[in-house]
Amino acid sequence: MAKSLLLPRVGGTLYEYAPGQAAQFTKPGQPFAGRIAFSAAHVVCDPFADADPLHQAPIDWNSTLAYRHHLWSLGLGVAEAMDTAQRGMGLDWNRSKELIRASLAEARSVGGKIACGAGTDHLLPGPSVTIADVETAYEEQVGFIEGEGGQVILMASRALAACATGPEDYERVYGRILGQVQQPVILHWLGEMFDPALDGYWGCKDDLDAAMEVCLRVIRANADKVDGIKISLLDASKEIKLRRLLPAGVNMYTGDDFNYPELIKGDEQGHSHALLGIFDAIAPAAAAALHALDAGELARYDAIMEPTVALSRHIFQQPTYAYKTGIVFMAYLNGHQPHFRMIGGAEGARSIIHLAELFVLADRAGLLADPELAVQRMRPVLALAGIQS
Repeated sequence: MAKSLLLPRVGGTLYEYAPGQAAQFTKPGQPFAGRIAFSAAHVVCDPFADADPLHQAPIDWNSTLAYRHHLWSLGLGVAEAMDTAQRGMGLDWNRSKELIRASLAEARSVGGKIACGAGTDHLLPGPSVTIADVETAYEEQVGFIEGEGGQVILMASRALAACATGPEDYERVYGRILGQVQQPVILHWLGEMFDPALDGYWGCKDDLDAAMEVCLRVIRANADKVDGIKISLLDASKEIKLRRLLPAGVNMYTGDDFNYPELIKGDEQGHSHALLGIFDAIAPAAAAALHALDAGELARYDAIMEPTVALSRHIFQQPTYAYKTGIVFMAYLNGHQPHFRMIGGAEGARSIIHLAELFVLADRAGLLADPELAVQRMRPVLALAGIQS
């Protein structure tokens, strides 16, 4: 058993904690049969670059691409250059292009599944931005990804949310872009808890049902150009409602990091596929659970997934957009990268109390791959907060 640590509680008291044994997750020997599963993947910054860490932190390409190979080795697809990669929160479009190009090449080398985020993040919202500007920005990014041979995830646009005057503007923009794509895309509806700038998306502020109807109109009008839609609203009932209304052949990809086990398992009327940020942190468990689901072993699926939910809800607690810190911290604890530094200095976005509880919840889910290594890596993080153990 790994040596114990002193972990902090709110108020400054300490308690001793010794992690248990890592879970032994079965590695799938074949592709998943019943579900499509993407993990949104994080990026690793270069901690030794002499650059402004808030705006210019370079990417550690070896570690970043190695993590994608780790996900592919488990049978998971990679959702590239999404919000988990700090897109729009440290990762700009120029570096996203480098990341997309490099990841597509690596995916081809191993036959890995991949789809890439196209948005409008090189177009800053402002009073002079027009709907036509948004269309041009989307066209540039979609054209780049498809030109590199990638499938597009059509991300929600801050610029569109800022300049649209109503649902008709969303229908115009999405209709134009979907009319041009070379292969079906995955739409991406990201709730304001993940990005406050997307509040009122689809032109329907404070009315998710009305927003859902606008979204459905877009999908129905362009069903042959839509592979599916990922929604991240953290509301299972809304996802199920939308899932049941989708046209035949259009997939629902859950982005619900609170309720994913039940949504993926599904019900008598259907199920959700997965495109999840939490899969980056729980990849071995997610892969083993999907393998069990394919085998019809529902009790085993539940047993693997259930302990991950408390960890996920903790990582994605408010402010939800700070979840990337927990994702990268998990990769650090598990030896996938040698440091806990992030682009934009985002390693400081969560408290030591939060990180200590994350350590405990990851252990309880069996997701500390090497508990002794995790203890060694936790110690310097604690020491920075003045905790010696």
